[in-house]
Amino acid sequence: LKKNKIMKRNFKYIAMAFLVSGMLSAQKIDVNKMPTPGPTPVINIAQPKTFTLKNGMTVMVVENSKLPRVNMSISMDRPPYFEGDIVGVSGIMGDQLGNGTTSMSKEKFNARVDYLGSSLNLSSGGASANTLSKYFPEILSMMADGMINPLWSAEEVENSKNRTIEGLKTEEKSADAIASNVSGALIYGKNTAMGEFETEESVKKITLQDVKNLYNKYYGPDNAYMVVVGDVKFNEVKSLIEKNFNGWKKTNVKYDAVPAAKNLATTEINVVDVPNAVQSVVSVSNVTDVKTNNPQYFAAKIANYILGGGGEARLFMNLREKNAFTYGAYSSLSTSKYAPNFSAQSSVRNEVTDKAIIEFMNELKAITGKKVTAEELANAKAKLKGDFIRSLERPETIASFALSLKTQDLPSDFYTNYLKSIDKVTLEDVEKAAKTVILPGNSRIFVAGKASDISESLDKLGYPVKYYDRFANPVAKPVAQKVSTDITPASVAKKYIDAIGGNAAVAKINSVTTTATTKVQGMDMTMKMIKGKGGKMMMDVQMMGNSVQKIVFDGKEGYMAGQGQKMPMP
Repeated sequence: LKKNKIMKRNFKYIAMAFLVSGMLSAQKIDVNKMPTPGPTPVINIAQPKTFTLKNGMTVMVVENSKLPRVNMSISMDRPPYFEGDIVGVSGIMGDQLGNGTTSMSKEKFNARVDYLGSSLNLSSGGASANTLSKYFPEILSMMADGMINPLWSAEEVENSKNRTIEGLKTEEKSADAIASNVSGALIYGKNTAMGEFETEESVKKITLQDVKNLYNKYYGPDNAYMVVVGDVKFNEVKSLIEKNFNGWKKTNVKYDAVPAAKNLATTEINVVDVPNAVQSVVSVSNVTDVKTNNPQYFAAKIANYILGGGGEARLFMNLREKNAFTYGAYSSLSTSKYAPNFSAQSSVRNEVTDKAIIEFMNELKAITGKKVTAEELANAKAKLKGDFIRSLERPETIASFALSLKTQDLPSDFYTNYLKSIDKVTLEDVEKAAKTVILPGNSRIFVAGKASDISESLDKLGYPVKYYDRFANPVAKPVAQKVSTDITPASVAKKYIDAIGGNAAVAKINSVTTTATTKVQGMDMTMKMIKGKGGKMMMDVQMMGNSVQKIVFDGKEGYMAGQGQKMPMP
């Protein structure tokens, strides 16, 4: 019987192979040629039905009954705001919004969402949820309750602060994290909403009252947009939202205008010393004024894709495939409402940092000084159109389209004509857009890496070089310290032994004990490790006073124990 099953399965595979082979022969497919793309499809995107609540919140509803699910989101269209001495308070406030409400504890709130098989996330910028349509009214009500009636707790604020500080400590020596902080501070200004960043000092200053003040000032419906997509009826949704959200009070806050960032008069290199880095984080960036509603939007997207949009783009093919400087090199074009910018970035080995910068600048100059080929244009169009078409499968995509139409001042047919707009872009359009958004002569070349290894080579590139610490403060050029030749691992060990009393004192030590404590989901956990002469050791991990794992070895044999089970050490 077993052999018969195997034979039947093999016959199926053979039949399938003949079928595929026959189809390929019939179609005369040449596997060495890129498939020819079909005609651009016509896109029909449902237009949302819209209404506005008395408190100013705009609601957009897209009815789609293909699946019994509902996706909803609330976004606040507001400029970035300056937090000053308590940078990080927005994140702490966002954490509190998930800690229950004045009528429901955190545990009951989260358990109810899980029981309904739904997801519900609240943050400082709004909320999102996904649920079966039959549970939509309850999840909508819980979303409103969580946003309008949050449960404030001084203890939860402290817990959130501690988690944030621990996260910052893990990033103290991360070149990527340092690069993100300092590059933003240099581009937009350290004392601006766009340039400030969290520090351990700023997070420690945050109080419960600061969190409440921020919520009362900025967390309101004035500039809020709610999008509901899924198996719903407009009239029912309107009634439910009015019932749950009309009580959300306006903040009536007036936002300061976002100061316009300026590009450099001439390109310069900015370096942050990360002494432990084995790679340099390199980025070349400039600000632009090309937003989503700009006539050059589509041409600029295509130019960026050709330069650094993927594994077949110019930057990737140069820095990785040709020169093997990195695992990948890319570029990005942000067309956001408040901070449009262009950036090309990669992480490269320390010893090739200067060479990588040369190739970055060569590619930026090339795409702004030479025409794009017809093949590059065609491939970019096909990729961008394919990405757009695939994105339509997700309900959240339709929600983001509806939101963008309102907040980005886009024409109502912007997404309906998206594919046609891509098709219309010419080689000349791409060349003009590249010169608009990519400015190799006015760029900030930012490097986060081991300055002692790279500073001399950077000086030879012909650009002004400035140095900063990890808090974006100007510093002098780091000087490499030379280690004396008489310092060896053996000499360091000898000095340490001498400092603790010499070999005689070390010989008296029979064991070394290490104890560690932490918290896991609010419960105390401890680990005790003892190492003794003769290879003896014992490790005991305990939760709430109970041993959950224990390993013992007496120099000859041992055992492992955990969860009520015990076995000899293999």
